[in-house]
Amino acid sequence: MWKNNDRSSNLRLLAVEFLIESAHQLKVTPIVKYTALSLFADRFHPSLSRFVGQHDKGNWLLHPLTESNLQLFALVSMWISSKIHDSRPFSVKMLKNLSDKSIREQHFTSRDFLEAVLNYEIGAGNIAFAFLEDLLAQFRAVAKVGEFVNIEACMDIMDLLYEKEKTSILYCSPRSLAASTLACFLIPFLFSGGESLHIASSCSSGKT
Repeated sequence: MWKNNDRSSNLRLLAVEFLIESAHQLKVTPIVKYTALSLFADRFHPSLSRFVGQHDKGNWLLHPLTESNLQLFALVSMWISSKIHDSRPFSVKMLKNLSDKSIREQHFTSRDFLEAVLNYEIGAGNIAFAFLEDLLAQFRAVAKVGEFVNIEACMDIMDLLYEKEKTSILYCSPRSLAASTLACFLIPFLFSGGESLHIASSCSSGKT
């Protein structure tokens, strides 16, 4: 199976790292970055097993599936996310210029970008970062320790979780991914009382 293949995992890691680095270069907002990660890592990549290995070659961007092609899809996820969240979204030309500089093994045309969009299921209703912001706001309202939680450090942890495919069970529930990220900051307070972790657990299940 494609999703269990070592090569697949390596390509996925490289593509996710490329997406995160591209987000930094483009200076996107956190919600744009994490919506792009959700579109790419949670939806597009898991669906590849439906396409890889099919006799019908269909889209040449998927046959064969290379590191360069996955990087293209990572940039497309950024473009879709920008169109969802930004009042002035990225143009295809801007992302093509970035790909010309960053993806050296393959030259993609504007048409390739538009063709890649067709392989995505558009929609961004369950984004882990949005849940993280909500959980943190709830936590700060009921616990003093919430004031010490650093959102930038939480984002670094979330990046690492997205890079590790073995933690993908968390991706099935964006709330669980957000709560797990927040809980990393609560471990030092375990021995001073378990209330804080109980609050995070309650928040992740939708309770307030």
